[in-house]
Amino acid sequence: MPELTQSVIKLIEEFAKLPGIGKKSAERLAYHVLRVHRDEAMALADAIRGVKENVRYCRNCYNLAEEEECTICRDSTRQQDVLCVVEQPRDLMALEQSGVYRGLYHVLLGRIAPLEGIGAEHLTIDSLVKRVRNGSFGEVIMATNPTVEGDGTALHISNLLSETSVRITRLARGITSGSVLEFANKEILSDALSGRQEF
Repeated sequence: MPELTQSVIKLIEEFAKLPGIGKKSAERLAYHVLRVHRDEAMALADAIRGVKENVRYCRNCYNLAEEEECTICRDSTRQQDVLCVVEQPRDLMALEQSGVYRGLYHVLLGRIAPLEGIGAEHLTIDSLVKRVRNGSFGEVIMATNPTVEGDGTALHISNLLSETSVRITRLARGITSGSVLEFANKEILSDALSGRQEF
């Protein structure tokens, strides 16, 4: 049986580092790249390079952006006095797809998880607190995932904001405990947003 070349081995190893990709899936992806036309393979390489070179975090909300500010922060038609706090950019996208929410966002880039060595200082919580204190927000919606870490993160933030006059709410629990926003359907997210409660 012929041995794999070093280039193919390296490609399989890199694919295997992706989340949810095991060795067999990595091999299938590598063989797919080998089979497709050179232009298609190079388009994938260019797309990866483009993301790494052009995408950054929005200076206001930490959503993904290709300029200093993301498209949501630049949109003057959005409700400027409501701020929705989410863990990751993909959670923001899930809420946007529900079509119900028209306010602003703040992305934490994670959640407090002491067992994984992730503390509040590793997130964008300081920036969030400054933003709320210096802004004119009337409501902050805690839309962290309904997990132990997500609830703990929301509680920590609400304690930091307790001395402000901002109303702090959380998503209604149509989203079951232990689930992830990214995988909730838009009807559930819509109900959770419209039925949000005081935190």
